[in-house]
Amino acid sequence: MRISLLRGDITEQQVDAVVNAANSGLLGGGGVDGAIHRRGGPAILAECELLRTRDYPDGLPTGQAVPTTAGELPARWVIHTVGPTYAQSADRSAQLADCYRSSLRVADELGAGSVAFPAISTGIYRYPLDEAARIALRTVRETPTDVADVRFVLFDDAALSAFEAARDELGS
Repeated sequence: MRISLLRGDITEQQVDAVVNAANSGLLGGGGVDGAIHRRGGPAILAECELLRTRDYPDGLPTGQAVPTTAGELPARWVIHTVGPTYAQSADRSAQLADCYRSSLRVADELGAGSVAFPAISTGIYRYPLDEAARIALRTVRETPTDVADVRFVLFDDAALSAFEAARDELGS
């Protein structure tokens, strides 16, 4: 598997699947979630509404992942996953790792060869970038998958720097 780190807009990635750092409601929100829903158009929301009605009336649980169409995005699918909210009083690293594992499992089920990830939980859910980057990179490296191309598409220089430092710490 080839893992790359880049600064950019995840909604512009030409990959098989884009991972959405969704909220449990699956109905759009801010940050990456809002950008994916806005750029992807109403087809994504329609499938998310169906998932909520049919499969997840109480919302998608933290750490799980589900696919939808990518609508108007250049990707084929969106894989929605709900990251944990950071708390100093509770170790939620396993839940964050589950987001990456679950997303790769869904990608394998879809037959996706390329996946773009954001820095899950590092926005409004306040997970510290350096810790989140180590968890993300370690989990992706250690998860058995048929995905050949994994991209971490990071919104700003701070996120990119954190992921580069984690990559260097973990060894290329």
